[in-house]
Amino acid sequence: MSDIAEIKIGGQTFEFPVITGTEGEKAIDISKLRDLTGYVTLDSGFKNTGSTKSAITFLDGELGVLKYRGYAIEELAEKSSFLEVTYLLIYGKLPTQSELDNFQNTISRHTLIHEDMKKFLDGYPSKSHPMAQLASLVCSLSTFYPESLKANSSKEELDLTMIKLLAKFPTIVSFIYKKSLGHPLIYPKNKYDYVTNFIHMIFGQRTEEVEIDPVVVNAMNTLLILHADHEQNCSSSTVRIVGSSDCNIYASVSAGISALWGPLHGGANQAVIEMLELIKADGGDTEKWINKAKDKNDPFRMMGFGHRVYKNFDPRAKIIKKACDDVLNKLGINDPVLEIAKKLEEAALSDPYFIDRKLYPNVDFYSGIIYRALGFPTDMFTVLFALGRLPGWIAQWKEMHENNEPIGRPRQIYVGDVDQKFVPINER
Repeated sequence: MSDIAEIKIGGQTFEFPVITGTEGEKAIDISKLRDLTGYVTLDSGFKNTGSTKSAITFLDGELGVLKYRGYAIEELAEKSSFLEVTYLLIYGKLPTQSELDNFQNTISRHTLIHEDMKKFLDGYPSKSHPMAQLASLVCSLSTFYPESLKANSSKEELDLTMIKLLAKFPTIVSFIYKKSLGHPLIYPKNKYDYVTNFIHMIFGQRTEEVEIDPVVVNAMNTLLILHADHEQNCSSSTVRIVGSSDCNIYASVSAGISALWGPLHGGANQAVIEMLELIKADGGDTEKWINKAKDKNDPFRMMGFGHRVYKNFDPRAKIIKKACDDVLNKLGINDPVLEIAKKLEEAALSDPYFIDRKLYPNVDFYSGIIYRALGFPTDMFTVLFALGRLPGWIAQWKEMHENNEPIGRPRQIYVGDVDQKFVPINER
């Protein structure tokens, strides 16, 4: 017999089914609560509310587990490419070699963006934030591909729209970056794989072929895999709720980009570097700032340590730490900010204060260090996060549509004024 949850209201007992997920998660199905009782639940921030059933990503914050489609993140990061993981998230299975080759080749045929889009870049203020540009440019793709606006697109049309988004996103990111530097735009080359092509467009030059370091490609590949999806986070939930109105995928992903922009979400790795810069400007005394973090009366908080979901450790941080060490060792960078980061990491991994509270370095800590080591300015960090999260957003949007989920429409508890009497303006 299935488990039943009982809710008692005013002497009446109402029964609601308990649903168990494939990893053992349990949820009370209250979808008929309002119809049966006239009540709704109040859950600010939706921390205890399951908005959907999803087969894409599983995470267990208490045990530090993250899986894409049942595959452990540790195994995917070690053995697969970002494009393999992209295929897995969107289509539900790992590709065969021929499927992956076809996927790569199809993407390669759509990496160019319409030349008119460069006019948008020319129109943005020179100091405008790259995330604002990214959200705007991705949304504008729908104007170049009006067929994507149809809510009843065929599977073939929808697949092509997703391919175009995957293909053009790295080109848009690279154009934003090059434009910010005042450098010539570098066009994609179909001879490269997805990640290598991105590195080529970011660091390439028009006048000569630039050697692409495999250590850099591997670190970027790993970072993108680790960021590819993370269950129903703020931006992924935004993509689903915007898409639930039958909004096209370009506009839905643009909304996800805007949600990711916030420092409480995708901006966390930027906040890490800003914290390190603050410590450097103060003289670089890490012990002083560690003591400030321990002082409960001090407002200072260590950015990049601990996680709101993972209560044990962030499994992604263990993986990216190696890539971070590889990049720093290979590039041989002498940067006082990165030296401060190493001292904070050492303290967090050995100091009982941090260990007892499980304040381990998280993925944002290491990703920020890698991006800085590669020479990216801090305001590009969240854009790079968005590049990694793109396949997850597409997969979430696609699953929501395939499940025929209803339009998102949360309820509220009204706490405003009641029965106000209108007073004419000349009597107020």
